[in-house]
Amino acid sequence: MTAARRTGLLAYFVVGLVFGTVLTKGEIVSWFRINEMFRFAGHHMFGVFALAIPVAIVSVQWLKRSHTRTLEGEPVRLEPKTMGSGIRYAAGGALFGAGWALTGACPGPLFALVGAGAGGGVVLVAIAAALLGTWTYGVLRPRLPH
Repeated sequence: MTAARRTGLLAYFVVGLVFGTVLTKGEIVSWFRINEMFRFAGHHMFGVFALAIPVAIVSVQWLKRSHTRTLEGEPVRLEPKTMGSGIRYAAGGALFGAGWALTGACPGPLFALVGAGAGGGVVLVAIAAALLGTWTYGVLRPRLPH
C-alpha cells in the first residue's frame, strides 16, 4: 500500500470518526429521538433533515466544481439520476422506513451506536439484518425492474 493511499484511508477514518461523534452527540442515533420523529412528537430530527438538505446541495455542487479525485487518482463522477418508475422509489422508501421504525435505527448510524457502546446485541442484530438485506438486493438486482 502506498503512502498516499494510507494517508487517504486515514483521512476517511478520521472523517468517519468525527461524523460518528457528531451523530452520537447530536442525538441523531437516539432511539428516543427517532421514535419521537415517527410519532410527530418533536422537531429535533426534522430540524436535522432541514439542515442536511442545504449541506448536501452545497457539498455536491462543490464536488462537481472542484474536480475531486479518488484515492486511485480517478475523477469523481456524479452521474445525473432519472426518476424512472416512482413505484420503486415509494416501495423502497416504505421498506426502508418500516425497517427504520421497527429497529429505531437508520442503517448508517448503526456503526456509530456500536462505537458508542449502545444497544449491545440488539444493534448487532440490526447490522446483520441490514447486511443481509443489502446482500439479498445484490443477488436479486439483475431480476428486479430498474
